[in-house]
Amino acid sequence: MTLVEAFVRTAKTHGDRLAIVDRLTGHRVSYKHALLRSLILARKLEGYDPGFLGVMIPNTAGAILTVIAATMTGRTPVMINYSSGAARNCQDAQRRLGFRTIVTSRALLAKIKCPEVDGMVFLEDIAASVSLFQKVAGSIRATRSVDGVLASLPTLSADDKVVILFTSGSERSPKVVPLTHRNLLANIDGVHGMLEFGPGDVVLGNLPYFHVFGFNTGLWLPLTNGMTVVTVPSPLEYRAICAAIRDERVTMLVGTPAFLAGYLQKSEPGDFESTKLIVTGADKCPESLRQGYWERHRRILLEGYGTTETSPVISVNSPDRNRPGSVGRVLPNVEVRMVHYETGDPCPTGAIGRILAKGPSVMSGYFDDFEANATRMQRGWYDTQDMGYMDEDGYLWHVGRLARFLKIGGEMVSLVHVEDVLERAVPPGVVCSVVEVPDAARGARIVAVVSEAVDEREVLRQMGGELPNFALPKQFVVVPEIPKMSSGKIDFRTLTETVRGLVRHA
Repeated sequence: MTLVEAFVRTAKTHGDRLAIVDRLTGHRVSYKHALLRSLILARKLEGYDPGFLGVMIPNTAGAILTVIAATMTGRTPVMINYSSGAARNCQDAQRRLGFRTIVTSRALLAKIKCPEVDGMVFLEDIAASVSLFQKVAGSIRATRSVDGVLASLPTLSADDKVVILFTSGSERSPKVVPLTHRNLLANIDGVHGMLEFGPGDVVLGNLPYFHVFGFNTGLWLPLTNGMTVVTVPSPLEYRAICAAIRDERVTMLVGTPAFLAGYLQKSEPGDFESTKLIVTGADKCPESLRQGYWERHRRILLEGYGTTETSPVISVNSPDRNRPGSVGRVLPNVEVRMVHYETGDPCPTGAIGRILAKGPSVMSGYFDDFEANATRMQRGWYDTQDMGYMDEDGYLWHVGRLARFLKIGGEMVSLVHVEDVLERAVPPGVVCSVVEVPDAARGARIVAVVSEAVDEREVLRQMGGELPNFALPKQFVVVPEIPKMSSGKIDFRTLTETVRGLVRHA
């Protein structure tokens, strides 16, 4: 099975069912028309170079159809981040992967003020160039049986690359992650084993498709299961998203804690009445956010965990098996083990170690990165570089990135834990984080970063009730605009550089 076959079968089964609701353009696309338009667009994309094809389009029906059409031709979509440095990201992707053509939108370039990059072609121009003959030919192909449609397309393998994604780069330079049809379909199957969804459900496509979380759960998962995707071009349009959830009767919502916090803040009573599943991931879910959704909307947030390299879901809580604070139980077709962060020896139940994952949804390796593959891929096991432990009941607990642990006085300190304690100690509305800076005497010290000045003595007094003295911040730095990634996660690489510069020049 490939994603193309899964989509074609779904489209032929659910022809008149609504596949896509585009909140930007107002277009409402049925499954039979999604299949028709994909087949027509696929013919147009065949005129460009084979292999990799850049895609830089916000969440719209056009983005979905471009991805499906490119995949139908055997080309591999390279999903490009346009949230910041779009032109640079385009050129970097072209250089690293050796391709030229990038399908994008004139409207997007105008909105983000991105200059045109060599190799760009525009979706508006492609759509305008479709002839009557091509429309008729596409209609004839779309009316064929499943086997007839598939016979008119290139033969694909489950192990063919289906997408190229880039890791977030929140701590170091982004890596290039190729995922296959098998990877994504296995992940969809594994998630289906944990959560109930199917035809009739409505999914909000709010997470950008250049992130694996959005690419799978907001595109391929719903469109291979007969569901409706409601696309919104930006996850930051909080009021518009709340309106979309209410108007389109969304039943399944996924998001990062940062985005879900924005939706909660701008929501009105009844906005989340239709939702059956609200799943959060990509960052730790604060207890205050969980409480907020329950108190205001009587909705339970289900926390999950995953990575770009695992397509993405590794574990997730479910409505009938939910342990708040954990990231849930591991998918039935994924294996996880914990190993000691230094020795690599297996960790007993309850002991914190590096999280390794294995299974059909795990990538085979990074693109053209021998060093990363040698250190992160171990006989089929992927080293997530995250730290966590498994409890006696099989729930996985994520305690932070290995990069966010440091040794002070011979003791391992989790910056994520320090951050959690700091968050509870600062006044409401203050955005905060912690970073590590070099220290000549101790090797490293912890600096608290806050978006506005606080009573440092009082904050430290409160933190001292939960943390040993060596884990307390030794300095406070005010950074009014704490840098964040497009996913809403804090950009620790930029933040650390900023803080070290401030401390050095203080």
